[in-house]
Amino acid sequence: MASVLVLNGPNLGRLGSREPDVYGSQDLGALEALLVADAAAAAASGVPGGEPVGIDLRQTNDEAELISWLYEAVDTRTPVILNPAAFTHYSYALRDAAALVTKAGLPLVEVHISNPHARETFRHTSVISGVASGVIAGFGFGSYRLALRGILDL
Repeated sequence: MASVLVLNGPNLGRLGSREPDVYGSQDLGALEALLVADAAAAAASGVPGGEPVGIDLRQTNDEAELISWLYEAVDTRTPVILNPAAFTHYSYALRDAAALVTKAGLPLVEVHISNPHARETFRHTSVISGVASGVIAGFGFGSYRLALRGILDL
């Protein structure tokens, strides 16, 4: 595994300033630094394969771009950590693209910074969870770190 795609949906480009009481005060740059450090530490401690894993972190507010990145993951055989953000609750197009990843035998872990089940009722339903390899929510940036650990352990 050469890299892991870490894909983030709408409004996550505003992390650090958007509702810090819900999403924390760190931005995507801080998240990327954490994941890069975790990947390097995992390689140094003997994760299977022992090779350093790159972190390719991206964010978009565009559903079509997010779908294209999932196609790219299939074509390049790249595992995915996906925070679909608001698309979680209604994007069947995104769900179908996510299903292509897992049907290709690649891990796709759905993550959420907050716990959607502890928030508004409309956030309780994910159309992505049913096709994801796993779901981690409610641990802030730790959700991404746990997802990375899970992918590296596979």
